[in-house]
Amino acid sequence: MESMRLEIDGKIVEAQRGMTILKVARQAGIDIPTLCYDERLAPYGACRLCTVEITKNNRTRLVVSCVYPVEDELIVKTDTERVRKIRKMILELLLPLSPTGQLESLAEKYGLEKSRFTAERTSCILCGLCVRYCAEIKKANAIGFIGRGVDREVAFLPEVAPNVCPSCRECLSICPSGKLASEIPDGALSPFWQRK
Repeated sequence: MESMRLEIDGKIVEAQRGMTILKVARQAGIDIPTLCYDERLAPYGACRLCTVEITKNNRTRLVVSCVYPVEDELIVKTDTERVRKIRKMILELLLPLSPTGQLESLAEKYGLEKSRFTAERTSCILCGLCVRYCAEIKKANAIGFIGRGVDREVAFLPEVAPNVCPSCRECLSICPSGKLASEIPDGALSPFWQRK
């Protein structure tokens, strides 16, 4: 495999072709926040929280590090004012949906005390972790997205979920907002997939 060198936050790192900026940064001990990323799953790029600033051939731009492949001589900055501003805005948009858990601690890290926006508190941030985990790791496809646009939501699929979910429940622990666990009190899955 072809190796290359790039710079991340002033640190020269080695990488293999096909690796993403996020993966290389984490291997180098550089933290980039994420909500929709799980190393066991294919990169998805839904939450955009892992946005970083790259420079190549004197051109600077923002990219999503979990899906952006490394390039030789690339210069990456993970904590510029521009990057922090983008992350803070993303968190401000998500916070009204789920003001607890991981989102709350990230908001605090980025100095966000209160969101200017309002939204129906759904708790789900549509990161897709549960859907992708069920499809890619469990191969069960018992949970999926339904609806489109502002009506999009995650739902257990009634044709599959009653037979698979009660004995699995692994998606509950990977949800960054706690949506699934909060809607399934005392382990009773059926009310969640029977709702209309």
